[in-house]
Amino acid sequence: MTTSSGPEVLRYTAFSHDPAGGNPAGVVLDASALDDAGMLAVARNVGYSETAFVVARHERTMDVRYFSPKAEVPFCGHATVATAVALAERLGPGDLLFRTPSGEVRVAVTAGPDGVPAATLTSVEPHVAEAPDAVVAEALATLGWAPDELDPDLPPRIAYAGARHLVLAAATRARLAALDYPMDRLTALMLAQDLTTLQLVWRESPEVYHVRDPFPVGGVVEDPATGAAALAFGAYLRSLGPVPSRLTLHQGDDMGRPGVLTVELRPGDPRVRVTGQAVPII
Repeated sequence: MTTSSGPEVLRYTAFSHDPAGGNPAGVVLDASALDDAGMLAVARNVGYSETAFVVARHERTMDVRYFSPKAEVPFCGHATVATAVALAERLGPGDLLFRTPSGEVRVAVTAGPDGVPAATLTSVEPHVAEAPDAVVAEALATLGWAPDELDPDLPPRIAYAGARHLVLAAATRARLAALDYPMDRLTALMLAQDLTTLQLVWRESPEVYHVRDPFPVGGVVEDPATGAAALAFGAYLRSLGPVPSRLTLHQGDDMGRPGVLTVELRPGDPRVRVTGQAVPII
């Protein structure tokens, strides 16, 4: 719906069944009248890390774009989950196809056992690359991490599943919990390397991880629950060798916005899937 005051903006939180948890996203289900400047203005006014804009709709196939308060981003997982749930509440559960700047993303929405809808999105084909030593050194220096505070079994890599993320694994939960960095310095590094976030992780067990995602290029210190990074992280773990088919990622605890992301890796399929619930923010 578009009114004289602008398009209707819905607000959902993704990867949580509690409006006070997860990652908030703006959702505009009809952005056909907005140009790039208009979408950026809406995203800046909403103030969340991302807002999704459905710019065209053909039954259950959507053209979707994503904007942070600062710029367009090629793909956003939590805003995809939020948009899919918002659409399913209007169209009914089932399969959706999002055509994004990163490629086609398939999303399946189901009714959860507690009545809260859940969306499972399937990534574009991912890839993982070595992280240049100079990039890792600058990232660690900016974060205030020492090289010996990294988990030696989880080496730094750049992982992609719709957006690029630098994966750094902390050796302890305490190291992950102490996040403090100069935004300008990290922003400069991320822009130079075309990084959407840093995916900072700590391994509780082979199936359970705690994660944090600095997102200064989007105008926020930290993203509370990052679906795109979760997809990239699944690809990253698989690149290191045998990995469980199902992973649980806890994110947002250190921000007071706990969320849960479920990552699925299917044999014979290079793509990665992530599932999360979403609810409206009243």
